[in-house]
Amino acid sequence: MQHPRPGRTHHQGGGARAAVSLTALLSLSLTGCGVAGLGDDGDEGGDARSAVDAAAVAGIDCADTGKVQGTGSSAQQNAMKYWIKHYQSACPGVRIAYNPIGSGAGGAQFLRGATTFGGSDSALKPDEVERSKDVCRGGRAIDLPMVGGPIAIGYDVPGVEDLTLDASTLARIFDRKITMWDDPEIRQLNPGADLPSMPVRPVHRSDDSGTTQNFQAYLAGAAPEAWTHQPAKAWQGTGGASASGSSGVASEVTSGVGAIGYFELSFARARQIKTVSVDTGAPAAVAPTPATASAGIAAAQVAGQGRDMKLKFRYDASTPGAYPIVQVTYEIVCDKGNQQGTLPALKSFLTYTASKVGQKDLSRLNYAPLPETVAGQVRDVVDTLS
Repeated sequence: MQHPRPGRTHHQGGGARAAVSLTALLSLSLTGCGVAGLGDDGDEGGDARSAVDAAAVAGIDCADTGKVQGTGSSAQQNAMKYWIKHYQSACPGVRIAYNPIGSGAGGAQFLRGATTFGGSDSALKPDEVERSKDVCRGGRAIDLPMVGGPIAIGYDVPGVEDLTLDASTLARIFDRKITMWDDPEIRQLNPGADLPSMPVRPVHRSDDSGTTQNFQAYLAGAAPEAWTHQPAKAWQGTGGASASGSSGVASEVTSGVGAIGYFELSFARARQIKTVSVDTGAPAAVAPTPATASAGIAAAQVAGQGRDMKLKFRYDASTPGAYPIVQVTYEIVCDKGNQQGTLPALKSFLTYTASKVGQKDLSRLNYAPLPETVAGQVRDVVDTLS
């Protein structure tokens, strides 16, 4: 049982519900690489009052103590750095660490009981849920969507500053059915564009990745007649160039004239890579931005059972302003059977990351904040963890 100290905001299982300003925290900068977290215990003495004020202003319901270890998806690495920096500034008694070793490895470590939570760009499979019962005594592992983002389609075509493609055309490009940039299908979608008679050079991930799985899920869901492959973390299409990691794909696109590839929006923004707007059937084609991706996520439905919040996307939807090629990173936790020594800190941290304050500034990092309809459900589930 946690006993509140005077003057501090503490976690007692519920978590903060009100959204308040980040004014007192905005001066903090993101630091570090690799494992995200502040490992130096330091001396709270002179900083105790400022930590109290930071917690109050940020609306964070702090746990007294605790060490929480997470591993997994690299897609959420920068979001985790941001969250950990701000949370630990407000709650110096807690230590959070996150190692972005990839979705598969992170899930595997969680299922071995080596970490408090795992991060994954794809939801748990039925066999993984069954295995989790050995770790989550009396319960099971569940998926909590925490951060979203658009998967941008970057391209390098001389003289073409704006390019619109639809799901069928993208599927045929990445499956090597469309091989020239002046193909009639591309021309029809881009009237007036000066499309060169140049080979299309599609680039995909060479490593297993959640980004690849989500991109292929979009192609299969929005253009099943053109993309007949099953979505998987490994690339299923025909031919094309390949590179390791999103950074590798982005490098290939920038170094190869006529290239086109997929990666998180942050890579396109950092390298000033032109991106495709997607024709979804809405009145206007939709460009990848944090706001349009949030709108795309808002169209998803919770398809998990019980407290599991696996999302099911409508890839063929034509909602105006909703970008359809999105991915969500889940935090994998036990619904029951969490370690009692880390449970208060885990609930406190996840309540903060899913709060309006925790989601508010993610768009500055090129992520898509969760729609409040989804984030509110996540907070409700976190409140019930035991």
